[in-house]
Amino acid sequence: MMHAGAIEPMSQDESLQLTWLTRLIATKAPDEVGATIVALVQAWPGCKVACVLWGLDEPAHHHCVPATWIDATDWAWLEDAARSEGVHWHSDQHRMAIRLCQQPEPALLLLTLQPGHDGAGFLDTFSALLQFAGQHLQRALEWAELQDSHQQLERSESLQRALFAISDLAGSERDMPAMLRGIHAIVSTLMYAENFFIAQYNAEQESIRFLYFVDVEDPAVPGLGQDMPLSAIERTLTWYVIRDGKPRMGDAEELRSQAPGPVALIGPDSYDWLGVPMLRDGQLGGVLVVQSYQPGIGFTDEDMALLQFVGSHILTALERKQTKADLEQRVRLRTLQLAEANRGLQLEIIERQRAEHLQAALFQIAQLATADIDQAEFYRRVHAVVGELLNAENFFIALLSDDRQRLTFPYSVDAVLAPPAERPLGRGLSEYVLRLGVALRVDNAQIEEIVRRGEVAPGRSNSPAMYWLGVPLIVGDEVIGLVTVQSYSPLVVYNEADQELLSFVGSQIANSLARRRSAESLKRAYEQLEHRVEERTLALRKEITERERIQDQLRHQVMHDSLTGLPNRGYLRDRIDRVLAAIKREPKRRCALLYLDVDRFKVINDSLGHLAGDEVLKEVATRLAGCVRHPDLVARLAGDEFAILLEQVESPALALNVAQRALDALGVPMHIAGKELQGTASIGIAIGDEHYHAADEVLRDADIALYRAKELGRKRFELFDETLAKNVVDVLAMEGDLRRALKHDQFEPYFQPICSLDDGQVVGYEALIRWNHPQRGLLRPGDFLKIAEDSGLIETIDWHMFELSCNLLMQHDHSDTFMTLNVSALHLRHADFDGRLVRLLQRTGLAPSRLVAEVTEGALLDSPERVRATLERLRVIGVGAALDDFGTGYSSLSYLHSLPLRILKIDRAFVHELDKDANASTTTVVAAILALARALNIQVIAEGIETETQRDVLLAMGCEMGQGYLLGHPAPIGHWLESRVADA
Repeated sequence: MMHAGAIEPMSQDESLQLTWLTRLIATKAPDEVGATIVALVQAWPGCKVACVLWGLDEPAHHHCVPATWIDATDWAWLEDAARSEGVHWHSDQHRMAIRLCQQPEPALLLLTLQPGHDGAGFLDTFSALLQFAGQHLQRALEWAELQDSHQQLERSESLQRALFAISDLAGSERDMPAMLRGIHAIVSTLMYAENFFIAQYNAEQESIRFLYFVDVEDPAVPGLGQDMPLSAIERTLTWYVIRDGKPRMGDAEELRSQAPGPVALIGPDSYDWLGVPMLRDGQLGGVLVVQSYQPGIGFTDEDMALLQFVGSHILTALERKQTKADLEQRVRLRTLQLAEANRGLQLEIIERQRAEHLQAALFQIAQLATADIDQAEFYRRVHAVVGELLNAENFFIALLSDDRQRLTFPYSVDAVLAPPAERPLGRGLSEYVLRLGVALRVDNAQIEEIVRRGEVAPGRSNSPAMYWLGVPLIVGDEVIGLVTVQSYSPLVVYNEADQELLSFVGSQIANSLARRRSAESLKRAYEQLEHRVEERTLALRKEITERERIQDQLRHQVMHDSLTGLPNRGYLRDRIDRVLAAIKREPKRRCALLYLDVDRFKVINDSLGHLAGDEVLKEVATRLAGCVRHPDLVARLAGDEFAILLEQVESPALALNVAQRALDALGVPMHIAGKELQGTASIGIAIGDEHYHAADEVLRDADIALYRAKELGRKRFELFDETLAKNVVDVLAMEGDLRRALKHDQFEPYFQPICSLDDGQVVGYEALIRWNHPQRGLLRPGDFLKIAEDSGLIETIDWHMFELSCNLLMQHDHSDTFMTLNVSALHLRHADFDGRLVRLLQRTGLAPSRLVAEVTEGALLDSPERVRATLERLRVIGVGAALDDFGTGYSSLSYLHSLPLRILKIDRAFVHELDKDANASTTTVVAAILALARALNIQVIAEGIETETQRDVLLAMGCEMGQGYLLGHPAPIGHWLESRVADA
């Protein structure tokens, strides 16, 4: 503003500034204000280039007056200038920026100065003017922004009204064509839409339908508004929009450049074309297209965005309208279906009511069959039931007699002619039905036709009935009669439904009659049966009494031993279980079981006979029964095994006392079969407590203790403890280990040398078994042979050892040394032992002369003749025999000379005594054995030589061979071969 002062003529600059202010005040638009400011600044001689710039927050959409290109590197400098007040210089000092205003957005005046000019003169000249210009530019920008907001609001309101109108159309009662015309009118309010179409796309069927089509140049609707394959519009602009799912807009050239392929035309070409996809949740549902055939109309990005936005709502409206139309169609179809179903249901209800009525009638007839009424009342009620179903004013029931020669009429109601009570079978209508076995429904004319055919006799057909209906009564495959209704009035006609109804009733009547007849027969049979039952009851009472007596006797026999009369094992187990159950209720209570076995009872049986053995068992039973008191129990388990159950013991000492009493009682001599026998027994004792659950567990532990008592010498008792149980478990484990040892080849023969006593040379070996146990290491025979014998594995182990020993001797020792194998009495009991041994030698290749079978004196006692024959057969083939432990057993000189022996082995017990000076008797025995052997031409081997004195004495007495720890310990054969090599 210029202030009034003294009236002076204005200078040229003042006149220019006033003119400029007048022009500035007259401007309103921001571009006009900017142009006016630039015009003022350009008039200053020092200004080279000037422009006004705003819209700095979006460099791509900035506004510059006049239009000036801004280098991208200048934006950082311009943003700093927008935040600064006053002048902001560029680094080259030839450009400066002056902030004109900050609101509603920063606006800058950019100047490029002429060389030689600085900004001070410019600011002195234009500072006040630029401040005013900045304020005027701020108001212009605010006014422009307000106009733009107003226009946006108007467009939003217009769009909102359009969307509401579209939504109203979708929910209105208008049909689809009317709604589509309304949508066209609404879109026309938003943009140019004289030519407009809506195409609906079906992705599943790859089809398209032009729902709405308005075109001033080509009014024909593609596909006549019906579904058509998408390929029918292939390569058209609409096809590209559907394929890409992207909008397209422009004139013909622009659209062809946008398409990825050639563009096909259907109809006339347009100047401007806009097509957008209609999307719902990302799924394409169709296309909206507007086009112009007039130049200069054009479509903008705003039109495209608007049409896209409207398109989704149009698609929703279309789907809603289509859904409503489909729903109305389904409702109409469903209504028709329900109406049809209702008619069927009404018919079904009528039929069901009829069926229920029939069912009720049949149920009444079935009840009548068992009702307590006489026959006449039964027929009367049946007639009443039939009368509820059809016209039965004239009704009768006819039945065949038992001989099927006569027809009886037990019930008849007729208004004209009542049939007789009974008549012989003839050729009437009733007999015709009985003969055919099917229902007959005829009128008067049909009856005459039957008569003419000769099926019915004329005298039997003079019925005045207008309609006659008869149904046979059939039980199983037999016709027993018929039920008939007839009408004398033309108004009462029987149809097929009546025939079917009476047939149902007839089947029930037949069944009811059969049941009543059966009930009467059954009643008579019951009366006869009751009489017979009374007679039989008396006889059965006598039989039951006798059977109970026999059952008691059998029960006693089953639970008791027949020889001694004592309870048996089953009775004992039952008692033990009951005692254990009592212990569960009283945990502090204890019981005891004594398991007893008569010692050497087999000897008594074999010596005196089984009758004497039975007497011994009865005497044992008597004596044991005298050792206990009630409720304690003595039972015989089997053979010579007995048991004593003490149901309550305060301590194990009481059980031990009873066991001692039993031993003392059995120790008293018995006089049996003229002999005085001294009886002894072994007893195992188990104390029962809450740890036991079943009788078998107590019996098992008592048996284990009994086995221990026998091992310790018999005629004693042993109390079971956990150690015994563990030993039994160890035996079972050892048996399993033995089987695995056989399977995994864990046995190995060790060889102990047999040497010549004069020079110490090895002349033979004794093969001894060793077990390489995987956990316990090397085991000797004493650790496992007893278990092997008890488990029955000893023979298998022996044969395995025989073959291993022969193979090793054959493979590793090629001299003429011999080998002795220990053969138990078990092997010599088999008749084929020698044959099996020969086959073993053949497999291994060992010469028979190098093998000696070593037997004990006990084996000779078992069966001398069989053993002699076996050894003789072995001698024939070259296998020698050695008698082990000679001098300690039961050797008899009477048969020793007859045995084919090659070697005698003096027992180690005699050898150990040879280095004791005072033992002259031992020396005499050894000398006698050596003399006997020389006399029988038998070689002698002394066992157990451990000292040089023993060896020297034997050598002096003439003993040639020996074995023992002095000469060599048992070792694998490889050890002796290495020693032989070392000696060589």
